[in-house]
Amino acid sequence: MFTYTQEEKRFVVFNQEETEIGEVTWSTAGDSMIIIDHTYVDDKYRGQGIAEKLVSLVVSYAREHHKKIIPLCPFAKKEFDRKKEYQDILK
Repeated sequence: MFTYTQEEKRFVVFNQEETEIGEVTWSTAGDSMIIIDHTYVDDKYRGQGIAEKLVSLVVSYAREHHKKIIPLCPFAKKEFDRKKEYQDILK
């Protein structure tokens, strides 16, 4: 199983050996916006929904803090294009 934790401006995922295997990072634009700028998952762990989970954690964080998201990262942009439930948080 994987462990997800929040750090300063990123969510990180660790494997069972507590090795970091992925992350999503963002920057802020003013008080009301988050810019997702990078999503990464180690090649060995791709295809397991980890990157999707990382983006969903940022979406939850943004909703909780009343912010909108600009998905500059190509993967995050794809997630926003695919998931209608994210449209309320899209800037």
